[in-house]
Amino acid sequence: MKNRVVRLGVLLVAIGLVFSIAGRAQVDAQEQEVGIVEHLDTVISANLMFNNEQGQPVHLKSLITKPTILALVYYDCPGICPQLLSGVSDVIEKMGLELGKDYQVLTVSFNCDDTPEASVEKKKNFLREHSKSRASHWQYLTGDSANIYALTNTVGYNFTRAGNDFMHPSCIMVLSPEGKVTRYLYGTTYLPFDVKMAIVEAQKGQSRPTINRVLEYCFSYDPEGRKYTLQVTKITATIIIFFALALFIILIVRTSRKKSKPQNS
Repeated sequence: MKNRVVRLGVLLVAIGLVFSIAGRAQVDAQEQEVGIVEHLDTVISANLMFNNEQGQPVHLKSLITKPTILALVYYDCPGICPQLLSGVSDVIEKMGLELGKDYQVLTVSFNCDDTPEASVEKKKNFLREHSKSRASHWQYLTGDSANIYALTNTVGYNFTRAGNDFMHPSCIMVLSPEGKVTRYLYGTTYLPFDVKMAIVEAQKGQSRPTINRVLEYCFSYDPEGRKYTLQVTKITATIIIFFALALFIILIVRTSRKKSKPQNS
């Protein structure tokens, strides 16, 4: 009976490991195409060139002169990009820092087909009353594919084309005045306190890892449904491996205890 229980425990562990490896392989494959790989303390290259709203070429690094919120989007996005930009507008209104004095915002399109004219139109949609007078401190940029991929690779922003749309993560990054990546903030809405602290830390050049990345693990964006969906396979695999390992450990401990007990004569 004891041997059967042990064999059952080993079998469960093996099954759990298979699920875990399969799930991890799926996650790794997805993250290579879509997702964020945090590149904290990486500095933006001085060679990156983009076009401003007037169609003039500018060095991206030259625009970063103070703590900067970097938002990567594409202008025709039917899903989360408008929500992200709306979230940035909301937090500008609420966090109590002055746009242009304490920080600035750069929105960069990762679609090389987007134009400066589209930048102007998109910007009109998200400038709220508080920020209209300081519109020059929230710039919208477009660029060619080489510079776009150089930027997204630098900050660890992985996206892929899906028909006429893109699969992409939802995240803003905070940069120091030297162009160093100091913080990643995920989702489409942001707490004023979190963004304010990220800006204060960026001014000091301090980087901080993200603690809520569990949301990325549990959810992924579905471009067809245009919403986040629960990753059942990943969660199930994690639960199975956890309980299988727990059972295996319990069996080992019980077996060891039984062997250590003195036999009655």
